[in-house]
This record gives sequence, C-alpha cells and structure tokens, in this order.
Amino acid sequence: MSNRAGVVGAGLMGAEIALVYALSGRQVILADTTQEKLDAASQRLSALMDKGISRGLYKPEDKAALARIETTTDLQRFADCGIVTEAVFESIDIKSAVLKQLDNVCAPQCIIASNTSTLPISTLASQVSESRRPRFLGMHYFSPVTRMKLVEVIPAFDTSEETLETALALARDLGKAPIRVKDVTGFAINRVLHAFVIEAIRLVEEGVATPEDIDTACKLGLGHPIGPFELMDATTSSLCLQVQEILQEAYGERFRPRPLLKQRVRAGLIGGRTAAGWRPKKSPK
Repeated sequence: MSNRAGVVGAGLMGAEIALVYALSGRQVILADTTQEKLDAASQRLSALMDKGISRGLYKPEDKAALARIETTTDLQRFADCGIVTEAVFESIDIKSAVLKQLDNVCAPQCIIASNTSTLPISTLASQVSESRRPRFLGMHYFSPVTRMKLVEVIPAFDTSEETLETALALARDLGKAPIRVKDVTGFAINRVLHAFVIEAIRLVEEGVATPEDIDTACKLGLGHPIGPFELMDATTSSLCLQVQEILQEAYGERFRPRPLLKQRVRAGLIGGRTAAGWRPKKSPK
C-alpha cells in the first residue's frame, strides 16, 4: 500500500482524520470544494496543535506533521493514494457523488473507506464499481478524532478479509483501538449513544434535572469523560437530530427524537463553534 493517504471533506472530522494520518508520519492530501474551506481547516489544525502543545498533549516537534498535509480542490490528486477516507456531509446523495468520483480516480489497489456514522456501508458500496467493492469498507472515527481512540471498522457484503485486516492494522498504527462491527444502520456505538441521549433529553423535558446537572451526574456517576449535553453542544444538536431521524427510520419508535430537541434545532440553538447550545458558552480566558 502506498504511504500516501487522502481525505475528502475538510470539516471537523475530515481535517482531524488527516492530522492523525500526518502524525503517524504519512503524507496526506486533504480535499474540499473550495480553497476557503481548506484554509479554514488548516487554521483550525494549527490552533489545535498549539493548544495541544501548551497542554502537554503534543511535543513541539509534532507540529511538523502539519507540513505533511497538502490541500486541494482536485480529486485527481488522489490517484497515487494507498487509502482514501470519505468524510463529507452525512447525505447519501453527496457521499454517492464523491464515491463515484473516487472510484474513477483512485488506483485499483487503493482502499476507499467511508467515515459515515449511520449510513449502511453496503448501500454506499453499491456506488462504486464491482471491482472496487472488495477494497471498500467503513471506518467510523469519533470526535474529536485526535483524542478519541475508538474506530468502528465495518465491512460491506463484498469487502475482502484482506481489506478488513489491513484497515484494522492501519487503525492500530494510527494509535486507535478498532473494533469490527456488523453493517447495520447506526453500527454499534450510535445506537447505544442515542438511546442514552434521548433519555437524557426526556429528563430535561420532565424537569427532573438541568442539562448541566445531568452532565455532572454522567461524568461523576457513570465515569463518562463528557456529558450528553456537552457532547451535543460540541458536535451540534442538528447532527444529533439528523442521526436520530435515520435511526428512527431504521428501528422505529425507540429512536424517535424528543420534541425539545426538534424545537431547539428549529430555533437555531444547535451549539457548535458559534451558536448557543444546551449549556452556557465558557468565556475565553
């Protein structure tokens, strides 16, 4: 396998996946639709590295990894990559268009991996040629990618055992802890997580406890590193709602999004870097 890795999608997930590959010593190509998006991703990664160095999470020399990330708006640049990760918006139409392009551009031996969190891998595999399908699978990273160890590795119907073992070994080489998961909607962790999140929102709706107190209880009582409302504010409530709607379509009423979540998303209270969320934003130090 070529030591060059590609990532399509320079958002929160894709940019950090690129950084993880670069930190492992690989040359990386990060692609998106505009140079502005790529410049913003580069700035975020530089700030992330600076913060990590100040906190002792990285060594100063680790910042050299940023120089191993090239950016491009041209998917033709992926022709010599050994693995390409698709990390674009969670839409079957958008992902399908990107996967078809990658299938045409990438070398026959290149592995294509989707970072989808909910869409069935076998459905996405149908968007690439039959000859590519043995080298297509899901590799679902968790946010923030640079700190979360888990990767769900999901084979499609036609994924070869060799491809699966290569992906598992690659994840370990990136410093991750991969698990093999059956190809079902939501895979394993999102099904557990969103059952938990739905009940946490129900507690707020019923006035049992505040979002802040539920986060505290989950961290101190359950040993979670982050509470459910902190997590929604970090990843956005709009993404949370989107995932729950996909899970509801697949599994029925047990994943029906709570009315309060829908109301807050419609009101624009989605969290993220700019919008208000469930918890007050911390004042910058």
